[in-house]
Amino acid sequence: MFSDTHFHFEHTIQHTEVNGVDILVALAKRNCFFGLEIGTEADDLLFRQQCAEKYIAQIDDISLADKVRNFLYFSAGIWPDIESIKNRESCMKTLREQILEAEKSSDQDTLHRKIIAIGEGGLDHHWNPSGVDGRCESDFDQQMYDGEKELFKMQLALSREMDLPFIVHSRDAFEDTLNCIKEVGYNKGIIHCYSYGLDEVKSFLDLGWHISFSGGCTYTKKSKMEKMVELLRYVPDDMILLETDSPYLAPVPLRGTVNTPVNVELTYRFIAEARGVSVETLSETVDKNVKLLFRV
Repeated sequence: MFSDTHFHFEHTIQHTEVNGVDILVALAKRNCFFGLEIGTEADDLLFRQQCAEKYIAQIDDISLADKVRNFLYFSAGIWPDIESIKNRESCMKTLREQILEAEKSSDQDTLHRKIIAIGEGGLDHHWNPSGVDGRCESDFDQQMYDGEKELFKMQLALSREMDLPFIVHSRDAFEDTLNCIKEVGYNKGIIHCYSYGLDEVKSFLDLGWHISFSGGCTYTKKSKMEKMVELLRYVPDDMILLETDSPYLAPVPLRGTVNTPVNVELTYRFIAEARGVSVETLSETVDKNVKLLFRV
């Protein structure tokens, strides 16, 4: 029933005690329509696909295994970590090679293994040295800032070349993100895990970008909840998507725990209430957007 347009499935498995088979089976039993396992490193695509096949092979119920194969898709992209920014030329070469290899190995029985999006990639200017990303402002001199933007634009250009949607990561970097998008002139994809306000969303929507909300919107402070609801209501039906971003941003009442794609239902409930529609209606809306954007 619930589409999940974006989740770090393999990150969840690698860094927690969560059982990958259990997650996939739970999603299959809920008749999940679509799940996008996203890429963050230049060389992780083939590994992620192999891991998925390994987990699917462990599902005893053939009908459930088939359901997983039918809903699970992949993207490939480069998150703007320090080393990837510094080595962006070689990373882009590796990314392209992995995508071509995945395309070559796809056949009629594994068409869902074809890459349906580029990303996630973009800009991150949220400084938290003790966090999982280890982002330090001192690491970002002008050369690094420029290199980060160049890596972003290189991936946008690859999306345009391959005629694929792009999954944009943008945190505390609205103006630079918008400028990079405008410079490349490619406007097809998702502003993932949206974290800006109403004025900013208008800028992205005007260019034609879909807006994806995660569990983070469920724990907005009470003083800011009215603005959050206004934002959730403002995004048009044909431009809204929902996501997990696991293993992060578990929705209320699970905040602070390891997030998994199963929890996206809680985000659906929260956003459906904010928009004044049923969960079923919101699910149908998101499914329709997924079909059109990703051509599945």
